[in-house]
Amino acid sequence: MLALIELPSFRSPGGALAVLATMAVWSGVCAAGYLRPAVAARLPAARPLACCDLVVTLATVLVTPLIDTPQRVTGGSLLPTVWVAGAPLALALGFGAGVGVAGALAMQGSVVLVRGYLGQTELTDLLLMVAAAGAVGYAGTVLRRSASEMRRAIELRAAVAERERLARTIHDGVLQVLAQVRRRGREAGGAAAELGELAGEQEVALRGLIGGGSPGILAAGRADLATTLSGLATTRVTVSVPGQPVVLPAHLVAEVSAAVRAALANVVEHVGPAEPAWVLLEDLGGRVVVSVRDDGPGIPEGRLAEAAEAGRLGVTGSIRGRVESLGGTALCDSEPGRGTEWTFEIPVVAR
Repeated sequence: MLALIELPSFRSPGGALAVLATMAVWSGVCAAGYLRPAVAARLPAARPLACCDLVVTLATVLVTPLIDTPQRVTGGSLLPTVWVAGAPLALALGFGAGVGVAGALAMQGSVVLVRGYLGQTELTDLLLMVAAAGAVGYAGTVLRRSASEMRRAIELRAAVAERERLARTIHDGVLQVLAQVRRRGREAGGAAAELGELAGEQEVALRGLIGGGSPGILAAGRADLATTLSGLATTRVTVSVPGQPVVLPAHLVAEVSAAVRAALANVVEHVGPAEPAWVLLEDLGGRVVVSVRDDGPGIPEGRLAEAAEAGRLGVTGSIRGRVESLGGTALCDSEPGRGTEWTFEIPVVAR
């Protein structure tokens, strides 16, 4: 309003009016753009508009010497005045504190360039704009993290509710049928006993799956290692996991569970299909440790090295290769007549 009153005193009243009109129109465009549901619900969606906002705002500052008098440019308020603060704050919300501070420096740098000097007022404005952009950027980052955690919690709650509903249905139908098949198969003997044993294994695996307490896949890129390993339990495989979910990146969970399955397959092949095995998962904060143990005849010293030299890469590729690709270690503790225990230790950088 003050600029409109003083419009006749500008070096180019028509130019000043054009800049004011541009500022008004662009403010409406930004308001409509930032308040769109897709943008308001997800701050990174505002990034393209924030970049355009910075360009337009810089342009309004840089054209000031062409439309205003030198006395007012160097000693008074520039035409955009406090309007220039909006673009750095928008960048801070969209990109984070670092980009917001960079935007504030660019904006105040353009002001210094137009004025031709850096005085006390310009320095104070610079510090205030940098502090505001940093604070808003940090708040935006916290907001994004909180929204992500809230979204994940809602997805987990919905998944657990669906799991409980399916568990009731399965318990009343499928599990009872499998238990009956196992019982009748044992009573009949012969081929029916083998069928009953298979039904029993599926019953144990299904009970572990529906009783895991949290779904294996929690959200995009995340999974629960405890639930995934619990699904490997059978009548001969005992799986022990923590009472709380062990939520890790999904690719890490997939590779660790594949290594465990490979170790259990070795038990079936080299110890026997009916011999027991034990799987233990430990969550130690910065790392997870998974142990796979059996009471078989053990592995003679040097046998693994001989197998690798002969080109049989089952252990090297399926077990050690997978774990080491995650930055972890796979140790085999075995002696003839004393069984075998694989220990996988995997560092966890981010949860």
